[in-house]
Amino acid sequence: MQKPFNFEAQKTLDILSAGAFLTTRSEGRLNTMTISWGAIGIMWGKPVFAAMVRASRFTHGLIEAAGEFTVSLPSQDMQKALGLCGSASGRDIDKFEAAKLKPAPSAKIKTPRIDCKGTHYECITLVKADMTPQNAADEVKKTWYQDNDYHTFYFGEIVNTEIVD
Repeated sequence: MQKPFNFEAQKTLDILSAGAFLTTRSEGRLNTMTISWGAIGIMWGKPVFAAMVRASRFTHGLIEAAGEFTVSLPSQDMQKALGLCGSASGRDIDKFEAAKLKPAPSAKIKTPRIDCKGTHYECITLVKADMTPQNAADEVKKTWYQDNDYHTFYFGEIVNTEIVD
C-alpha cells in the first residue's frame, strides 16, 4: 500500500536502531548501506527523514550526485544482509548480489527500495549539512569521530511511504 506520508515515530526508531537499509543510485551505480542512526519528523512544513553518511563511504558520492535516497525498515529478519551491507563497501562488491537483495521500484523517485516486508520511505534531499569538529560536543568527537571521518546530514523530504506486509 502506498501513502504520501505515514510514520509511527517510535516504531521507526525501534527498527532503525536494529538496522535499516539506505539505498541510492547514480550514474548506473546502485548501492545500499546499513544505517542505525537517523531522525524522522516535520521540518520546513514537510515530512523528513534525516540520514547521516560519512564522507568516506561509497554511498556518500552516490547520494551527492543523486539527490535522493530510500530508507527500508525491514519487518522481517534480515540481520545477515544488514551485517554484510554494514561491513563491506560498494566500491569493492555488488552488495545486492552478495547479500541476495533485490531492488524494487519506487513510486515517486528513481532510486529503488529493498524488496522486503517493512516500511519504505522515498526521500528527496531538501538540505544537506556537513558536520564539522567545531559544531560537535567534545564527548561526541571523542566517542564517534576519533578518526575525523565526520558525517554529512541529508534531510530528505519523504515523498512516499510504502508499507509491504
